[in-house]
Amino acid sequence: MLTIEWSESEGWRAPLIKPFGNLSLHPACPSLHYGIQVFEGLKTYCGEDKQLRLFRPMLNMNRMINSAQRACLPAFDPSEFLECIKRLVEIERHWVPHSGSLYIRPTFIGTGASLGVKKPAAALLYVILCQVGSYFNNEEEGLSLWADPKVTRAWKGGTGDCKMGGNYGCSLSAHYEAVDGGCEQVLWLYGEDHQITEAGTMNVFLFWINEDGEEELATPPLDGIILPGITRQSILQLTRKWGEFKVTERYLTMSQLCHALKQQRVKAMFGSGTASMVCPIGHIVYQGEKLHVPCEDINSQLTSRIAKELRDIQYGRTPSDWTTVVKQG
Repeated sequence: MLTIEWSESEGWRAPLIKPFGNLSLHPACPSLHYGIQVFEGLKTYCGEDKQLRLFRPMLNMNRMINSAQRACLPAFDPSEFLECIKRLVEIERHWVPHSGSLYIRPTFIGTGASLGVKKPAAALLYVILCQVGSYFNNEEEGLSLWADPKVTRAWKGGTGDCKMGGNYGCSLSAHYEAVDGGCEQVLWLYGEDHQITEAGTMNVFLFWINEDGEEELATPPLDGIILPGITRQSILQLTRKWGEFKVTERYLTMSQLCHALKQQRVKAMFGSGTASMVCPIGHIVYQGEKLHVPCEDINSQLTSRIAKELRDIQYGRTPSDWTTVVKQG
């Protein structure tokens, strides 16, 4: 694991790569009491050429800086931190599976000893790694979502666009309510018009024939309650480059979705994220009704095409400046 300590009096200490082990924290450290912590998630991929690649890692570094700023954690040099991560991955390269990927979890916590709600006087930036495979096991059937307007993941002026632990911990009760209702994840809604925001921990995309009769790929805009996903951004850029249909960031409501489903204008709906990459949505439980969503990926349509093109980039089959090669000694 990688650890880098910071203190208000001494600044940043030298990075340290050491064997994985437990952390020693003061019982009054602010990350435990007030949630002064942020984290990131990215992956290392091993290509057929045996090269290890990171997928758009600077986007993760910059997002972590934005999250840290909101938590009043100290600034750091994103390029220097990325070099530390690359060195850690190089050392642990034998753990990168050929059939999967090695997940990288940078975490930034306030440490020190203070029961006051204030900017931390000490902090710890650390990175751990783990092997991962497929995130969901039912991709052919599509993900089942539970949409209940009484629960909200994020709100305007809040921290929904930051990767903070508190955003995830407070979502668990709704998640297990969804599981009890026979669904796998929550479709998070917002506002009186039941705007679609995210699915579980994923960004959401809708591929449909819109109200103007246009074939459109749409996803909610980054208005402060949506996490600016790396996969989300990549899908938008990739599909816009195709130039085959309209690609927009726009508000989508459950009323619009229900109406489009009744008129058979919905072609596919899917979630995106680092863990799942692209995950088709099969049905949504909303206001006592089970809404069936077409899964075009079964017929090798849009979602499988997006997933293939992203994987080809991640594993080096398609050359791209989206990947950063980890040099191996």
